[in-house]
Formats: sequence, structure tokens, C-alpha cells
Amino acid sequence: MPNIALELGKQSAAFGVKSAYGEQQDVDGVRLIPVAVTWSGFGGGSDEAGNGGGGGGGYAIPVGAYIRRGDDLRFEPNIIALLTVAIPFVFFAGRALSRVIRALKK
Repeated sequence: MPNIALELGKQSAAFGVKSAYGEQQDVDGVRLIPVAVTWSGFGGGSDEAGNGGGGGGGYAIPVGAYIRRGDDLRFEPNIIALLTVAIPFVFFAGRALSRVIRALKK
């Protein structure tokens, strides 16, 4: 039986940066290349009786697209996706910072 952790490691190494860029699309003479932030995780285990299992998962958040019009190439962010990610991050970072400050005052 192959080692499942090694197999998953080999497969996840293939994801890399390529998985963060979508296929090029041409719309009315404009080229679009979608960009996303991706991450994944895998796990597995077994017991002495040979019972085992594993699983994995991943996320992809669209952050914008590269847009080429003629010779002009620029990145246009997806504001809604960025706000969806940024608002919870700022909220929890602010709460953590306020607790650190409160603990340091004591």
C-alpha cells in the first residue's frame, strides 16, 4: 500500500502557482486572465489494525483579473472578494490587538 501522505504531497506540489490563474478569455477584443488566491490542506492517519483514512480540502478566492487592451496590460482587483476577505481579518485582528493592549495595561 503506497504512503498516502507522500502521494498527496506529490499531487499538491503540482497545484502551485498555476492553479491561481484561470484560462485566458477573449471578450470583445479584450483579453482577461482571472487570478485567485488558493490554498489547500490534506490529512490522513491509521491505527495498529490497518484501518486508515484521509481527506483534504481547499479554497480559492477570486482577487481580480489581468486585462489586456491592445498594448495596455493592467490588473483590476475584484473589490467585493477583497472586502469579503478583508472585513473579517480586520475585525479579528482589531479584537486581538485590543486584548493585547488591555493585557499590557494590567
